[in-house]
Amino acid sequence: MPTPAERIKTAAREAGFDDCRIAAAGRATHADAFMEWLDDGRHGEMKWMEKTPERRCDPREVLPGCRSVVTLALNYYPGRSPDTSWRIARYAWNDDYHDLIERKLRQLDRVMTDLGGTQRYYVDHGPVLERDFATDAGLGWSGKSTVQIHRHLGTWFFLAELLTTLDLPADPPFGDHCGKCTRCIDACPTDAITAPHRLDARRCISYLTIENPGPIPEEFREAIGDRLYGCDECLDVCPWNRFAKESREARFHAREEVFSMKARDFLALTDEEFRALFRKSPIKRIKRARFLRNVCVVLGNTGTAEDLPALERAARDVDPLVSEHAGWAIRQIEARTSVRPSGPEEAD
Repeated sequence: MPTPAERIKTAAREAGFDDCRIAAAGRATHADAFMEWLDDGRHGEMKWMEKTPERRCDPREVLPGCRSVVTLALNYYPGRSPDTSWRIARYAWNDDYHDLIERKLRQLDRVMTDLGGTQRYYVDHGPVLERDFATDAGLGWSGKSTVQIHRHLGTWFFLAELLTTLDLPADPPFGDHCGKCTRCIDACPTDAITAPHRLDARRCISYLTIENPGPIPEEFREAIGDRLYGCDECLDVCPWNRFAKESREARFHAREEVFSMKARDFLALTDEEFRALFRKSPIKRIKRARFLRNVCVVLGNTGTAEDLPALERAARDVDPLVSEHAGWAIRQIEARTSVRPSGPEEAD
C-alpha cells in the first residue's frame, strides 16, 4: 500500500511534473534576508512584495494548520534560440506558464484532498518564498544568481508548490553545488548580482524590461542589448545546464508568428494587434507601451538606418513611454551610422 507521500509523487508525475519533493512547513530559511532586501528597497517598484511580508516568510500564516510544502519542478527548456536579431527570455516564447501549471496543480490538489488534506497552491504568484522550501526539500538549490538550480534540469524549470495540512515526511536537502563557480555573477550585463545570492532587482534586465512600469534608466539601456523581454544570461552560462533536455510540453516552444517578425515590425502594432499577437503569452501582461519601449531600446542598440522610419513614427506615439524611447533610439542610430533621420513626411 503506497504512503500518502508516494501517492502524491506518483500523481505529480502523472500530471506532468518533472520532480516532486516535500519540505516541512515553517519559517523560511532566508526570511530575515528577504525582509532586509525589502528594507533596502532592492525590489524596486514591485510594491506588491511589501504587502504582508510576514505571510511570505511562513506558509502557516497563509494556510492555518499547514504542516508540509509539496514543491514541484516543471521543465520548460524549449531548445536553441530561433535565428532573430532580438531575444526574448525562453520562458516567454509561447503560452503563459501560469495557466498551464495551475491546471496541473488543480489535478494534484484533488488527489491530496482525497487524502484528507486542505491545500493552497501557487506558481510564483503567491505569498511563499518558494526557493527556500524547494531547497529544503532537495529540489535543487538556490544558485549565486538566486535562480534555483536542479541537478537534472539545470536552470530551465518552473517552481510550483502546494501548502497542505497533511503531515508528510520531509525529503532531505541536496545541498549547494555551485562550488567556486561565479559564471552567473561575471556574465550579468548590468552587475545586478551584487554578491553571491544577492540580487538588486533595480539593475536586473528582467526587472527593467518587465516589472519596471516607467522609463528604462539610460545608464542601463546599452547593456540591455538585443533583449526585448527578460534576460537569460545568468541561466545560459550555468554549467549545470549540460544536463538540460528539451521540455515535453509543446506549448513552451517558440511561437512562429512572433519569431518571424523583425524588431521594427513590432512598432507598427496597435493595441488590439498587440493583444492578439501575444494572446495567452506572459508578454501580454506588460501591455503594448512597455513592450514597445523595450523594442525601441533594442533598436537603439542594434538598429540601422532601415529602422529609422519605424522609429520616427514611434516617436510620435501618443504614449510618452514609447515616444521618448523612440527618440533615444533614433539618436543612438544617428550617432552610430552618421545617417540623419528622415523628416515626418518621408517617415510616413
